[in-house]
Amino acid sequence: MTPLLLRHFTATSCIGRGLAATVESLRTQRSGLEPCAFETVTLETHVGEVAGVDDIRLPSTLERFDCRNNRLAQLGMAQDGFIEVVAACVGRWGPRRVGLFLGTSTSGMLETEIAYRQRDAETGALPASLDYAGTHNSYSLAAFVREVLGTGGPSAVVSSACSSSAKVFGSAQRMIAAGLIDAAVVGGVDSLCLTTLYGFHSLQLVSRQPCKPFDVARDGISIGEAAAFALLERAPDSLDSDAVLLLGVGESSDAYHMSSPHPEGRGARAAMLQALEAAGIGADAIDYINLHGTGTPSNDSAEGKAVAAVFADRDRAVEASSTKGATGHTLGAAGALEAVLCALSLQRGLLPGSAHTREVESPLGFEYLCANRERAIARVLSNSFGFGGSNCALVLGRAR
Repeated sequence: MTPLLLRHFTATSCIGRGLAATVESLRTQRSGLEPCAFETVTLETHVGEVAGVDDIRLPSTLERFDCRNNRLAQLGMAQDGFIEVVAACVGRWGPRRVGLFLGTSTSGMLETEIAYRQRDAETGALPASLDYAGTHNSYSLAAFVREVLGTGGPSAVVSSACSSSAKVFGSAQRMIAAGLIDAAVVGGVDSLCLTTLYGFHSLQLVSRQPCKPFDVARDGISIGEAAAFALLERAPDSLDSDAVLLLGVGESSDAYHMSSPHPEGRGARAAMLQALEAAGIGADAIDYINLHGTGTPSNDSAEGKAVAAVFADRDRAVEASSTKGATGHTLGAAGALEAVLCALSLQRGLLPGSAHTREVESPLGFEYLCANRERAIARVLSNSFGFGGSNCALVLGRAR
């Protein structure tokens, strides 16, 4: 595929609002996971809650979109001058030539959960104040962000569980390659809600302690929330030395099971190989992998086997880690958040160690980093694997 420039990007999660705070947390290996005190949840678990989301006030003209998810989106877009950069892009290309592709899993479901408590005692009817289309509906995220950013091109929301906001990079790439648009805002926003927390708990996938990916004693995920965005454009002939490019996208759907990955990582392996092929590089060109690494026994095992198979012929083991011990698993926002973390790794030469992981499972077909490592790198791979065997891998690289 023709490389695309990440013109600008930003991320907000429990480890920080914006890039500067995020980098500082990564450098100090600070985890944002805390004992759960969210809403009315009584589970014994840790979550990655973003502070101050409920203090955000949307413009009066956008009141119908008021929900936790869209407030988190507003908070995320307000960082690092992202709104202004997109406005300049819209002015450069025209609104209809700038697309919008976002990922989420539950969108504004919390609004419906709250409304359910307020239903009519006799009829069970939900309160008239609930605006489903503006809040709970998955597309409400794109409709809201579109209004804020002023984009007018094709827009869509991908909801494929934990691969959602990685797959939007592929959606944007195909639209640009087809000549339908010249640029695209991509990203993901997912916020905490009761259905997510109690739902994963019912599947016995939630850890009581902060998650520890690839640890021998790992026992489940820690759920987080995040908003991450990037602006993609065709790469110009001249690029700054710190420019980051999207080089390859790989997607697969093995449909092995509704919630469990294929035990040998068949779909994950296919996505990684496709991403490398799209980038026109071999496995030996990858300097670092941001693993999906949720911290559940089956997920980490399957991903470990897939990575080992893809990178088996290298002379030196590839370095890899999961950042979910710091941010929690942000579900539909994880792909975009971790793509931004990979972009920061490329620019800063920072390979983040895995927070909370102490004793790494062995043997692994790669070098798992528990502590930070600093060195210049050129190519990274980011993995995002969702329920139902929905898999996506992204290759990002520094411009040369």
